[in-house]
Amino acid sequence: MTKIKPTSTHDENKRLLEAECLEIYAANQISGQWTLAICSFLATGKMRFGELKKNLQTITDRMLTLELKKIEEKGLITRNVYPEVPVRVEYELTALGMDLLPIIRELEKWGKKHKEHFAAKNTLPAPAIDNRY
Repeated sequence: MTKIKPTSTHDENKRLLEAECLEIYAANQISGQWTLAICSFLATGKMRFGELKKNLQTITDRMLTLELKKIEEKGLITRNVYPEVPVRVEYELTALGMDLLPIIRELEKWGKKHKEHFAAKNTLPAPAIDNRY
């Protein structure tokens, strides 16, 4: 996972757009392939790493670790470490993360409508092709 240089034009444009448009700022906070899925699973309560991994079957350990760290830095989840042997770590949504749940449900409804719209036409939109690699 590469980071954008803080001195790049892309990063400056992103910061300016986020400052002007709160919708873009919010979208950037929940962007990423796994953020919404992780928050959805944590809506049911605290979960350990292994439980999240079972629910997100196609994610690698490394990616789950990186995503959990990123989501924690954004203030959406907390990581609780219990001084036991072996160490027990649980993740749970913060109050800010709980505020996101109704939005996730609305996104789910919209996604269903969007998918049904294109399924009715028998043409789902093609995924975007990323030529950067």
